Formats: sequence, C-alpha cells, structure tokens
Amino acid sequence: MKEFLSILFTVVFSYLFGSLNSAIIVCRLWKGQDIREYGSKNAGLTNVLRVYGKGPALATLLCDLAKGVIAVVVCRVIVHQVIGVEFFGDPRFIGYVAGLAVMLGHCFPVFYGFHGGKGVLLAATTLLAIDPLTCLLSICVFALLVAVTKYVSVGSICAAVAYPTFTFILQKFAYDDGYAVLPNTLMALLICLLIIYLHRPNIKRLIEGTENKFGSKQKKKEDDVNG
Repeated sequence: MKEFLSILFTVVFSYLFGSLNSAIIVCRLWKGQDIREYGSKNAGLTNVLRVYGKGPALATLLCDLAKGVIAVVVCRVIVHQVIGVEFFGDPRFIGYVAGLAVMLGHCFPVFYGFHGGKGVLLAATTLLAIDPLTCLLSICVFALLVAVTKYVSVGSICAAVAYPTFTFILQKFAYDDGYAVLPNTLMALLICLLIIYLHRPNIKRLIEGTENKFGSKQKKKEDDVNG
C-alpha cells in the first residue's frame, strides 16, 4: 500500500507542478498582465522576451529550470523520509518517476489545454537532481552535436538518446546499483522517447532540409522555443 501511495503521490504532484506555466505566472506577478494577450499570444519564453524584455524572460527560464529539481527533491523527501519507501533499494528510482511526470505536465499541461514546451531543459534539470554525472555527459553530447551540426534539435535528440545509454552504463558498471539498473534505465528511456516524440516537427524539417541552424538569422517559428 505504501508503494502505491508513493507512486500515486509522485505522479500526481509532479504532473500538476509541471503543468504550471512559468511564463503566465511570471508575467501575472511581474506585469499584472496575461502574456497570452500580447505579441504572438504564445505562453513561451520567446514571447516573454519579445514583449517584456530580459528580466521577465530570465525569471521565466529560471522557474522552468527549477521545476525539475523541485519535483525530484520534494518527491524524494516525501517518499523516503515521510512515507518510508525506497524502490529497488535505490533512491534514484522515485526521482525518475518524478522527472517523467513533471515533464509530462510541462509538455502537456492540464491547466493550459495540454499545450506546452518540449521539455529538453527540464529534462536536464531533473537529471541533474537525479544523477549529476549522467547529466554532465548528456550535456557534453548535446554541446558536441550542436557544435558539429549547428542544429539544436540534433543535439537535443542525441542527448536524449545518450540519457538512457549513460544511465545503464554508469549504474551497471560504475555505481553497481544492482536490481535498480533496469528500472532506472527504463524510466530514462521513457523520458528519451518523450523528447524524441516532441521533436517530430524538427525531425521532419531535418529530413526536408528546412530546419534552422543555430545562429541562423532566418526567423524561427514562435512555438519552436517554448521551453
């Protein structure tokens, strides 16, 4: 029963927390306005930057990045310290569950018509709270692929694939996490597949040769930079 309550709490809390739109909240508090009524009417980082400037945009970015860390830390404390449950003898597992749920909330927010961002930065912050070394290696893959190809989407997709790969290698051979290796790798794989799924338009443009390169002066679609 404790195990069921632990998973239920983690999924519900993290999803609802992830569903909170930082752009809308920041602009409400900072400017007393609804960002969805200005500019492109998109509740994303790019529109906040264009309409209100660097201050609100930076606050929006920091709030989005913090969501992953907060979800993982809160769920770990509640599940391990309060409920007293540890899955597979590894504190990381509940972090992966929280990470996946907060990403689902961010990408498909229940409060805003299930239309959100792509969750790449959020995935990085959840991973930072779960497994810093895997996070660092995945970021290196992202940076290397963007530097070589000049496509942010290629870097994001390759980093997503690297995520479960490094998770398995490190936890199997470096951390020796025993029974937790496969469940943790499975959760990392689900997060990887979610990121790839949300990059379907980018993959299509890459195949067609119409994807914008990093630093390109060509105008990007507003919803391409929505967290």
